[in-house]
Formats: sequence, structure tokens, C-alpha cells
Amino acid sequence: MLRLLPRQVIDGFTLVEPLHRGGMALLWRVTHSAHRQPLLMKVPLIAYGEGPGAIVGFEVEQMILPRLSGAHVPRFVASADFSRQPYIVMEHLPGRSLFPLSESAPLDAVAVADIGARVATALHDVHRQHVIHFDLKPANVMRRESGEAVLIDFGLSRHDQLPDLLAEEFRLPVGTAPYLSPEQVMGDRSDPRSDTFALGVMLYLFATGRHPFGERESARALRKRLYREPAPPRALRGDIPPSLQEVILRCLEVDPDRRYDTAAQVAFDLARPGEVRLSERAERVSRGSLTRRAKRWLGALVPPPRVKRSVARHLADAPIIMAAVDLSPEMQELAEALRNVVRRVLELEPKARVACVNVLKRPRIGIDFGEDEQGRNLHVLRLVALKHWARPLGLGEGRVTYTVLESPDPAGALLDYARQAQVDHIVIGARGASAVRRYLGSVSSQVVAEASCNVTVVRTRAAESLP
Repeated sequence: MLRLLPRQVIDGFTLVEPLHRGGMALLWRVTHSAHRQPLLMKVPLIAYGEGPGAIVGFEVEQMILPRLSGAHVPRFVASADFSRQPYIVMEHLPGRSLFPLSESAPLDAVAVADIGARVATALHDVHRQHVIHFDLKPANVMRRESGEAVLIDFGLSRHDQLPDLLAEEFRLPVGTAPYLSPEQVMGDRSDPRSDTFALGVMLYLFATGRHPFGERESARALRKRLYREPAPPRALRGDIPPSLQEVILRCLEVDPDRRYDTAAQVAFDLARPGEVRLSERAERVSRGSLTRRAKRWLGALVPPPRVKRSVARHLADAPIIMAAVDLSPEMQELAEALRNVVRRVLELEPKARVACVNVLKRPRIGIDFGEDEQGRNLHVLRLVALKHWARPLGLGEGRVTYTVLESPDPAGALLDYARQAQVDHIVIGARGASAVRRYLGSVSSQVVAEASCNVTVVRTRAAESLP
């Protein structure tokens, strides 16, 4: 191990100044002639007599970070092992983490939802790359100037396709105590919904200024979250909207199967509070009864066996499906065919969530046409018709949402919605192939050409015969 000093050069990287000394690593600002962007070097702190945590955490991050890409993680540049001087070099993100915001909590409910949606989007992106973070907290989240949340510090993470060094090395739970999920307390490092639980802790903290389970780190204190519910956020702060409390308490469910299936679904609800399906969670003003607490305590003594799945399998089992529904009177047969296709998809994907979407096409010139000839609001009429279309699907709590988009460009509106909602599968109907559509291009063909997810196009003979 080298003694690090300013202006020292390691493998072409020039140390400029130390930026932060944490419990397990030292951060340096560095430069390199081959890289123009700001760089950060992370060096593990390894002192004589200390435990192996810093070493193992460094090895984990050194394995995982090069495999990650995209706007929601720092870009990996280089690394070296313990044979001389261990380090990881990555892009240096400007600004600060979300930790100062947590210290100024409680925050406005709109700000809490906005931050939560951005973090949930980042989580889902990392999960899709086979990684569970396992140390999500405000200090490990930064924001780009463009607004995206960036997850940092993957020293406690797990990659589906790599050895889990932490599970092999340690028997006690690893992580930051207030954010540990019940399954982490029990030693289970296989479920991406553990990150959803940690996100719920963050949302609770930002909304109320308190951690839902306190900050004590003893084994006894950690086990309490296996059966004890937190005080509902609205009991601490009455102006929290019911929809936000619904999201927070669903993230904090003891049983992972009662949480959101994916972080994308959390982002979806936080970005659309008016579409959140409210349950009894939204109206709670006190902790659960002693009877319910006793049942949970007994259940925690002998927890039921859980089937462990890969992150990829877990996400594949809970996709977001967008049904782009044409509600025009002449398209009734096509709308019914579309519903039948969605029904078949749901039979194969019983945990899927359906976003029913219709586009109310607006003229490019700002002429107000928000009402029909009888003076009825067109947006409301479309929303009612969309719910009527979905009713035969028989979807239960939290599995269906309804959105009417208003745009002069239906295809562009559908594509933007699918991108923002992190849709996994679009089901869309196609009208007849008229000369005008062949010349200008149809909505469905543009969606097929530009969508970043799977697209199923539904056609009927009646639709094909329309002009």
C-alpha cells in the first residue's frame, strides 16, 4: 500500500486533492491525460487489525461497477487490485448526495414523490442489469445536472451472475441498520424488493423527518421490524396525501410479496398520485393492533420458506404492460380484440401491471375543443370509456391505471409515456392500411419502429377494411 500524496501519479492518474474520508474508503480527485471529464479515485481504507469488510466491499465493487452502464450509475474508468495499490477510478459527479436533504426533512410531499420516483427509476435500471444494491440510503444517491438519480457505492451489492462474496464471508446482516429489510435481517440476499424496502425508509424519512424503525443497530432492535409496523406517516404529519402514505407503507411491508413487485411500479405510482389505488394503508393513523402484532411475532419465529429467484426472473414476472386503446366508435371490434390479447398476456404474467392509455388528439394550432356538442368534457368521457374497456379484465388492487394523453402527435405521446413509465410491453391496435396511412405512416408502425420495449400489434379484418 502506498502513502497517497497530492501530485502523486498512480498508473497515469495524478492525485489532485482528497475529497472525503469515509469509514471504508478514501476519495481523491484525480486527472489523466487520456480523460477530459472530472475523475474520482476510490481507495479502500485498510488498517492493521481491522476486519475484512473494507477489503471484501472493495472487491465486490471492483467486480460489479465495470458491468454497469447508463445514466443511473457513475461511469467506470479503471481499477487495480491489492498487488500494489488498490483503487477504482470512475467519473466524478458534481454536487452532493441526498444526505443534506434528509437532514432538512420533512420535505414537501411533492418533493418527496419527485425524489422517490427518480430513485425508483434508477433502482429499476440497476435491477435490470442483474444487481441488487443492498445499501440504498440518501448518502448513496446523487443527482446529475440533467435530473437523473445516480446510485453510488456498490460495495454491499450482489450481482446475479457473480459470486456473492459478502454472503460467503459474513454471517451477520450487512448494511445500514435503519434501511435493512426484514429478509436482510434474516440473512436473505436474493430479493430486489429489499431495495424497495430501503426506498420506503427513505421516503418515510423525507416525508416525516424520522426513520420508521429508529436507528438502533442491536440484533433485537433489527428483529422488531419482522413484526412491528411503523407509525403511519400521516400520524406524524397530517398534510401527507393518502396516496403518498399508500406508497410508503406498501414499500415497508414485512412480507416482500405485499410490497411492489418492481421499483418501476413504485416510480409509476409516485409520478401519478391521482392514479394510485388506495387501500386501508392510506387511511391508517395508528400502528396495527396488538392481535395483528402478535400474529406477526409468531410468524417471525418460524418464517415460511421462500423461493429464491434471480433478479432477471423477478423483473420478468412483474412487467408493466401498456394497452394503447383506440376508443373511436368504429374501432369497437379492434378494442375488443386488443382486450382479448391483453387478457392472454395476463394469463401468462399474473403479476403484471396494466397501464390503459388513450390519446386525445389535439390540433397543433391552439383551438379549444375540450367539449363535445353536448358540452361534455372530452377528457373525462375518454377516461370513463377507458375504465369501461378495462372492467372485463377483472384486475384487482393496484394492478391497473388509466391515463388519457392529449397531444397532436399520438405516436410520440405513446412513446414518451412508455419511456417515462418504464413500460416492458406495449399492446396496440392497428387501423386499416389506407393510402393516407401508407404515405404518412401509422401510429402503430411508428410505435413499433421507435419503442425500446416489446410491442404486440393487434389487427382485425374489420379494421383492415376501413378507409
